[in-house]
Amino acid sequence: MKFYTPKRRSPNIIIVSLIDILTILLIFFVVTTTFRLPQPQVTITLPETTKAGAAPLPHRPLVVHVTSEEEIFLDDRPVEIDALVHEVKVAQDAGRTVALKADRKAPFGVIIKIIDALKAANVRALPAFTQTPDSVPK
Repeated sequence: MKFYTPKRRSPNIIIVSLIDILTILLIFFVVTTTFRLPQPQVTITLPETTKAGAAPLPHRPLVVHVTSEEEIFLDDRPVEIDALVHEVKVAQDAGRTVALKADRKAPFGVIIKIIDALKAANVRALPAFTQTPDSVPK
């Protein structure tokens, strides 16, 4: 006995209608997108004073400078990394805090050596910031 089996057509996707839908979605997203700069949500006007001034700092921090030429300065005077531990301990005994200021092009290995030396001097909190090449102490 022979049964009739219809031929199956291969499925095909009509691309033209998909391109139309994609174009409509693209137009929708372009129209609904805002192209303005982010602005603060709340504008605060702070009061000004003419009598008060800046509060004096109790102690100026001891700044360790690192240049791109691997030179180390301690408050604008050159210092070797071996003497850095002793100098920092003396400054901490006087109540000064320590900060690290590094050139953007300073070798990372030198910065790690300085951080290790400062840890040996029991520096707990170390604020660090970078400097531009034209602000290097001479």
